[in-house]
Amino acid sequence: MKIGNIQFHNNLILAPMAGVTDIGFRSVCIDEGADCAVTEMVSAKALIYHNPKTFELLETADNEKIKILQLFGFEPNVFAEAVRLPEVQKFDIIDINMGCPMPKIVNNFSGAALMKNLPLARDIIRACVSATTKPITVKFRAGWDENSINAVEFAKMCEEAGAAAITIHARTREQFYSGQSDWELIRRVKSSVNIPVIASGDVLDKASYDKLIATTHCDAVMIGRGALGKPTIFDEVRGVDVPLNTYIKIDKQVNILRKYYSDDTIVKHMRKHFLWYLKNYRNAKAIKAEIVTIPTLSESLAVMKNFLDTAARTDIVQQ
Repeated sequence: MKIGNIQFHNNLILAPMAGVTDIGFRSVCIDEGADCAVTEMVSAKALIYHNPKTFELLETADNEKIKILQLFGFEPNVFAEAVRLPEVQKFDIIDINMGCPMPKIVNNFSGAALMKNLPLARDIIRACVSATTKPITVKFRAGWDENSINAVEFAKMCEEAGAAAITIHARTREQFYSGQSDWELIRRVKSSVNIPVIASGDVLDKASYDKLIATTHCDAVMIGRGALGKPTIFDEVRGVDVPLNTYIKIDKQVNILRKYYSDDTIVKHMRKHFLWYLKNYRNAKAIKAEIVTIPTLSESLAVMKNFLDTAARTDIVQQ
């Protein structure tokens, strides 16, 4: 797949997930076969007001050779101003979030709420395209609810407005992350436009990846929840046999985070990642209960390493 002049090789992307896809986790997933990883969702308005916490989200790892920033908001002029910022111009691709289902986002007319307002969504895309020479991409859903499935119409609008590629997570906003992604709808979207189409939703292993490709004929695949605790999924779907080596991945993620955050901040953030990494192991109930109560990062890492070393010796690895 090629977006603008950006060439992808494995056609695999780590999805943006708020509070999850930190710089360390993105780096680990790229090591494990992802072409690139999208930043956490970033507020366009917070950027133009130079919010320090927001600017932290713009940091990228050394191995992020394709840098993709995802922005959210609802004001075309704010998007345009944000896109022009020097700190944003370091990114190769700028993605617009028009699919986030969370109430605090849609209640502010952003994310998936834009699927109910195609004229505004069009204006946002055009404003971004006019503000930069970087490729502008859009991520959206099947529609707002089962009675307003408009992904094909929305995809055509994105292309007409100048989007260089689109990503579709084929659930409605009302589904959030329940039910099944409608891969047949992704196939219809793919056949309706001439720009690259990236498919997202329900890729958990090689079998589901192969089925998604065969069903949708998409140009690339974006993996989100399937990578939680299992960054090796990117190599797995490519048919690459990789060892689990869970602690090595945890250690790398933490060491990258230490360049930017205190241990106190990291330990709170990593608790959910620890639980996701532990889902790959049998007999982990006790350590799952323990790890979320440990107050220090050093102790948390020691407990995780001890458990994982023991697991490797006693063959309690995969569930």
